[in-house]
Amino acid sequence: MMNYEKPVVIGCDDVAEGVYAASGCYTVSTTMHQNPELGRQTYVIQVNAKHSADHTCSEQLLTLGFNQPVQYESSGGTPVVTSGSEIKIAYSYWNNPSDNIGLGDVSVSSESGLQVVYAYMTDNG
Repeated sequence: MMNYEKPVVIGCDDVAEGVYAASGCYTVSTTMHQNPELGRQTYVIQVNAKHSADHTCSEQLLTLGFNQPVQYESSGGTPVVTSGSEIKIAYSYWNNPSDNIGLGDVSVSSESGLQVVYAYMTDNG
């Protein structure tokens, strides 16, 4: 099993993904692709995770950190921590040692100006 490595967050204003973080055996990227507007009061974030390890796993925990408080609205996972400047979402995907997960959309509500400042995923491998 690999040792835990503290996430490294790199701001990338000139590329599609605003946040790129590598932690342990996952590389996580996020893209904020919808902001609140008339008729919809939520931010929608596409989250992708690349598993690169010497093990398989079947449970993951995604952590998203924001520049301001949010309220979790929905995702394809099971919410664990649903409000504050950090939320956590549990997933149960089977991952081979080298796999990609398109976690799909994570929807949150917040005040204007929301940004993802870090994203990382851990597993049970």
